[in-house]
Amino acid sequence: MSGANKDVAARDVVVVGGGLVGAAVAYGLARQGLSVVMLDEGDVAYRASRGNFGLVWVQSKGDGFQDYARWTRGSADLWPGFAEELKEAVGIAVGYRKPGGVHLCLSEQELEEVELRIRRMHNQAGEALDPGGDPGSRLLDRAELEALLPGVGPEVVGGAYSPHDGHVSPLYLLRALHEGFLKLGGLYRAESRARRIASDGAGFLVETEHGRFRGARVVLGAGLGNKALGKGVGLDVPVSPLKGQILVTERAERFLELPTINVRQTEEGTVMLGDSHEDVGYDTFSKPAVMSEIARRALVAFPALRSVKVVRAWGALRVMTPDGFPIYEESESHPGAFAVNCHSGVTLAAAHALKLAPLIGDGGFSRTLASFSSRRFDAEASRA
Repeated sequence: MSGANKDVAARDVVVVGGGLVGAAVAYGLARQGLSVVMLDEGDVAYRASRGNFGLVWVQSKGDGFQDYARWTRGSADLWPGFAEELKEAVGIAVGYRKPGGVHLCLSEQELEEVELRIRRMHNQAGEALDPGGDPGSRLLDRAELEALLPGVGPEVVGGAYSPHDGHVSPLYLLRALHEGFLKLGGLYRAESRARRIASDGAGFLVETEHGRFRGARVVLGAGLGNKALGKGVGLDVPVSPLKGQILVTERAERFLELPTINVRQTEEGTVMLGDSHEDVGYDTFSKPAVMSEIARRALVAFPALRSVKVVRAWGALRVMTPDGFPIYEESESHPGAFAVNCHSGVTLAAAHALKLAPLIGDGGFSRTLASFSSRRFDAEASRA
């Protein structure tokens, strides 16, 4: 057997995927003292991490799915300690801040829709989400909005605020997770796209272009790639791409202390503009018409941006399930094979590392995550 195809010594877990989801799970598993190899396709992958807006967002997550609302809020509560842990472990400040966040509404219709969502989520959660009675988010009138965001444009009619929202640098976070994983003794392999996963009864064998990797358990955290890989271990992972585009400005004098859903100012002073949604398959190219609409909405929100230059733009693919909520599942036919999919890799990074990974390390998901199985789609189809 040639060196290129030589098997690597077996590990406790093979994690397929080196983006924010895969890296957070791999870091969490290594943190448990397990031997872990992380296989990363590299920058040629449709990596959602590099196109992430950087929000740790709670207020709109879980409308119609209380378990997801609770899971998201729990992750946000873990984030302050998680950010500090990464800084102490590898010396990387990921830029996490929790000043609260605002969803700006540029029309009365948008404001009505947000108000209805807040009511639904409050009724849905009751006291279960926060025993202290904190409703999680509330509607802002124009005066309250101006007090929070002094530079907000006159056409903004209102918005919603949550004290649980924050933001972080996705790229620093990804770097910190990788370095923390290595420091804990993890094995990292770049340019190692998983081609096939097989089970021989004793564990799992993952074949890549540069070798074969064996583990007692395998975690699929490869985003859109999980759809094809899951079939080999009895996992149905119905995911599809949804493109988002982002514009980034030059560094500007600080004017925005709170992140909003479509405009946020980074630690370095640049301003990110985004929140587009395009169902265009695997097309990642930036489109002028969408970029123009992103810029228009940003200028309505904050007119002072007219004097700031845009210096970068890119498109990236979100990893979406049919209902937009995560899929966490262990294979029934191949126990020890897990799928981890979501489009909130930043918000849920703390939960993936500190809560989800230990469940995998202990041998399986708990009942609290049963509702996140892809089998919910079969149940919905039967009801329909």
